[in-house]
Amino acid sequence: MRSGHRKEIVAVTTGEKISAVGNVLYVVATPLGNLRDITLRALDVLASVDVIAAEDTRVTSKLLARHRIATRMLSLHAHNERRRAAEIVSLLGSGKSVALVSDAGTPAVSDPGAVLVRAVAQAGYVVVPVPGPSAVIAALSASGIAAPQWLFCGFLPAAATARRAALTRVSDYPGALVFYEAPHRIAATLDALVAVLGPERGLVVARELTKRFETIHRCRLGEAPAWLAVDTDRARGEFVLIVDAPGATIRAGDDADAHDRMLSTLLAELPVAQAVRLAVKLTGAPRNRLYERALKLSKDNRH
Repeated sequence: MRSGHRKEIVAVTTGEKISAVGNVLYVVATPLGNLRDITLRALDVLASVDVIAAEDTRVTSKLLARHRIATRMLSLHAHNERRRAAEIVSLLGSGKSVALVSDAGTPAVSDPGAVLVRAVAQAGYVVVPVPGPSAVIAALSASGIAAPQWLFCGFLPAAATARRAALTRVSDYPGALVFYEAPHRIAATLDALVAVLGPERGLVVARELTKRFETIHRCRLGEAPAWLAVDTDRARGEFVLIVDAPGATIRAGDDADAHDRMLSTLLAELPVAQAVRLAVKLTGAPRNRLYERALKLSKDNRH
């Protein structure tokens, strides 16, 4: 580690206060949405470094204000990262310490930061990860998908042809596939997933993680477009999509049980025809199958 002035930074291994030299870039994970989801170590680092390089200083300023941190910030985003990287390497060379943060989650994972990290490492300075929130890990942990391996694909291309080509390249991957998606492209992406990967693979849609309208929806790929179309609010927010491994489809028994529970709830308030119509919209399942189940459930409930 290069020489430089000393600052009190939390130790990497023990969590105790140590006297650490400057010349260090800290890659700091920040909350996805709930500002309480930040580690004590991250707060110590953000309060102790000389400069914070933030994807959007307006977003990060809210987090800092919440914890009464007044560290100087500079912006580092996709359009200025190469220029900022040179400036930050110069700061490290003068003995300063710098923290890199994105708007939400872990920097340099589908967010700016990788160019800076590479430049700092190539210049001979130390890069220290300060782990914490990650949308990928949060979604996987709550998905119920038990694939022994998974492939993070990030954001798919915006153009339809390029998007389908990207999906085709990973269609034979033996594990789960994980994607990020934005609200204005979610409908097109779900359609592309069905077209390329088929309608039978299991899907978990994780939306607005850690926020007020957090949603984790499980269904078949073929049912997802209809589920999304039922309510315009479902297309809002940031998405993590997890497609289960080939062959690990949702079991028919589990699917039928879920449909029966939904129909029973709807039939308690609605006539059979209305209950079935709404169930079709919510699940994407065939109308005839749901109608048969609704008639049986309705008959059973009368006895």
